[in-house]
Amino acid sequence: NAEIAGNREEVVEIIIDPARAASYRLNSDELGQIFARANRLVAAGRIDTGRGSFPITVPGLFENIDDILNMLVKSQGNAVVRVRDIADIKRTFKDRDSFVRVNGDPAVAIEITKRSGANLILTANNVRRSIERAKADWPTALKVGVTQDKAQRIKIQIEGLQNSILLAIFLVMASVIAALGPRSGFLVGLAIPGAFLMGILFLFMSGLTMNSIVMFGLILSVGMLVDGAIVVTEYADRKMTEGLDRKEAYVMAAQRMAWPIITSTATTIAAFVPLLMWPGLMGQMMVYMPITLICVLTGSLLMALVFVPSLGRLIGRPSEADRGTMTALSGEDRVDIEKLRGATKTYVRVLSLALQHPGKILLGIVILLVTVPALYLWTMPGAVFFPDGEVDRATLLIHGRGNLAIKEKDMLIREVEQRIAEIPDFRSVYSRTGASGQGAASDVIGQITVNFKAWKERRPKNEILKDITARTADLVGIRVEPQIQRHGFGSNKPIEIEINSAYPHLLIEALDHIREAMRTLSGFSATEDSRPLPGIEWRLEVDRAQAARFGIDLASVGSAVRLITNGVKLGTFRPDDSQEEVDILVRYPKTFRSISQLDKLRIDTPGGLIPISNFVKRIPVQQETQLRRINGRRIMTISSDVKSGILASQKVAELKAWLKENPVDPRVRVSFKGDDLDQRESGAFLFTAFATGLFLMAAILLIQFNSFYAVLLILSSVILSTIGVLLGYIITGSPFNIVMSGIGLIALAGIVVNNNIVLIDTYVRLVKTAPSVFDAIIQTGAQRLRPVFLTTLTTVLGLLPMANSLSINFFTRRVTINDPSTMWWQQLAFTIICGLIFATVLTLIVTPSALMWKDQRRKEPKIETAAKPKKGSGIQVPAE
Repeated sequence: NAEIAGNREEVVEIIIDPARAASYRLNSDELGQIFARANRLVAAGRIDTGRGSFPITVPGLFENIDDILNMLVKSQGNAVVRVRDIADIKRTFKDRDSFVRVNGDPAVAIEITKRSGANLILTANNVRRSIERAKADWPTALKVGVTQDKAQRIKIQIEGLQNSILLAIFLVMASVIAALGPRSGFLVGLAIPGAFLMGILFLFMSGLTMNSIVMFGLILSVGMLVDGAIVVTEYADRKMTEGLDRKEAYVMAAQRMAWPIITSTATTIAAFVPLLMWPGLMGQMMVYMPITLICVLTGSLLMALVFVPSLGRLIGRPSEADRGTMTALSGEDRVDIEKLRGATKTYVRVLSLALQHPGKILLGIVILLVTVPALYLWTMPGAVFFPDGEVDRATLLIHGRGNLAIKEKDMLIREVEQRIAEIPDFRSVYSRTGASGQGAASDVIGQITVNFKAWKERRPKNEILKDITARTADLVGIRVEPQIQRHGFGSNKPIEIEINSAYPHLLIEALDHIREAMRTLSGFSATEDSRPLPGIEWRLEVDRAQAARFGIDLASVGSAVRLITNGVKLGTFRPDDSQEEVDILVRYPKTFRSISQLDKLRIDTPGGLIPISNFVKRIPVQQETQLRRINGRRIMTISSDVKSGILASQKVAELKAWLKENPVDPRVRVSFKGDDLDQRESGAFLFTAFATGLFLMAAILLIQFNSFYAVLLILSSVILSTIGVLLGYIITGSPFNIVMSGIGLIALAGIVVNNNIVLIDTYVRLVKTAPSVFDAIIQTGAQRLRPVFLTTLTTVLGLLPMANSLSINFFTRRVTINDPSTMWWQQLAFTIICGLIFATVLTLIVTPSALMWKDQRRKEPKIETAAKPKKGSGIQVPAE
């Protein structure tokens, strides 16, 4: 869609002399009928002569101004009256209803919006090419430019996300190669491009295109894509260390680890499946992320179980890193703990101590589960609906009340332009007087859109908006409201209150009551409401009975009045020099277009011309801009922003508490919309999605392990990760982000259970041949420490650049910090990192302790005591 702003449509005006029209007894209704019957092409049928068939037409369409001037409007005998005898005609423009300027210069703007589902970047490129082609025929003095190009912002976002993907891949590959060696690291690293390729292929086949949400889904998946490949490669490394051929080692690794990898991938996908059902506008936007993750995770499963083993059979070689520990963990008889090295040896010693007191470990975890949420609730910094980052433009809404003429409005807009012209942070200033756009308040007389320079070349947006407010605060008669696009959907202001009642007179009182509460509580800013504005509307009250006596109806009165106001449309015609039809209007001269002329207007009746004041009374009334009703109840709204540094959720909670103590009239209903409603709806959905994901994960785990205790033990890592997230927010003092933190918790649930799956699966296998449960647990922890730690490390490293808003362009060697393109996702990445690190560290102790505690409940304490190893004793690890 393309809307032209600042232009004036062409029109043909017939300026009729009221005195001459009265002398010939002509009125607008009669003129309209005459023009309608004359300005037409009549198809009069066909004549068949037997020798041919010929169509007959009666042409009468106006082709030029002379045709209109020579139009007959009255005849009597041999005398005729033409339009030229009673009126002047001119080609002109419709009355101006808007002004547009770019950087202070008059302009005509074409505001283009793309079709739903169309590619924004391709659309913008096509527009630019069309401009270049059209410029060739334009005068050199005519300037043309693009002031608001969302495609440029999208390109910058995608470039930033591309850099983040490359940096994440680099960090993950570096950690894998350092841990597994170059050859094994290369095999694991192939899982990333392979899974990306398959995932993007799935997306393409689904008809989806790349966007910023898809790009972040790829970033989020980088660390997870190598998990299965790490488990397979690490297992094959141990088998090759034992002496197996690489072909046998990788085949055995793929077969042995197939079900754990399938289960862990399925549980991760299950966590994201409920997000596909997210309703509303938010769901339409965020649905791309779970779709992307499901596609690439499916690709990673194929890479881990098919492609990596196939390549490993050809080029696999055991890692030289920490070979002593690898040898100690793959002996055929007994393994001495003292032969272990580094982190593995330290971990086994700590785990041995923990297993001697499993009940105390579990008790400590229970205390942690109670203490941390309580501490978070006590220090809770509040919640926000969606992250707020830097923007590339702001809109200044100019509020002015009263019956202002269009030139008066434009004079006020110009004054605002002059005040902000010296601010150095603007790339361009686009102002529009008149039409304020859909959703704007009824007292908005115009708007100014300021396009910011690149974020590195200007001040932060909050400082710029403060500067604008300070420069325009003393303007008399208007109020300047800076407004930014907060997150692309929802209301423009975070706080919106809806008041409705079946008794309209109570609404104003309720509005005043709530606004007084907002002033008392303070912290609110840019507050406005939808009460009727102070303005005058002239209402012409027609005495229908008296008008009927004169043979006049309401339509005739309206047509006569329009001769004084905007004119009466008689028809259209298409000039030779135009491709558009031009309206033909009849109206009185400009000297007759005033309010006082309404009382002097004379209207033609069957009995002659009479003053309209004989049956019409002109009265001033309060101007009504718009009325909103739901189920017959009148609605008014209050919308407000909050001051910098204050959370909207906190002020809403305070306002609700105040209204509870000081309620409005019971016949008035007050409901909170805006971010408060969005938070409640999104929070309710995300909680349902979280619970549904846990149920699906539990069902998958139950099929795999056939044990409710194993399922509960594996899912306990979700609780531990949530505690880690809360601790992260307590330490940093960050508010909980309903959307991003909520998605982070759901994603975390699918990621964090993978470590427990691998641990439990290995334990179930080893406990069948180990001398005791204690030995099986120690063996499990020692063998699984490296893959568990490595999979956690890769996921954390993949998200670390996003959590720190770090972007490195490897082609231009440019390092960017606090890139606005990454600000949306910062809190989501932070949530996953905090929860994953905390849960991984505790899982390596808590899960073994829970297994030991269960075994102790089934045996006598003396048996467990005898099972404790002495210092220097060996642990028997069966060969596989």
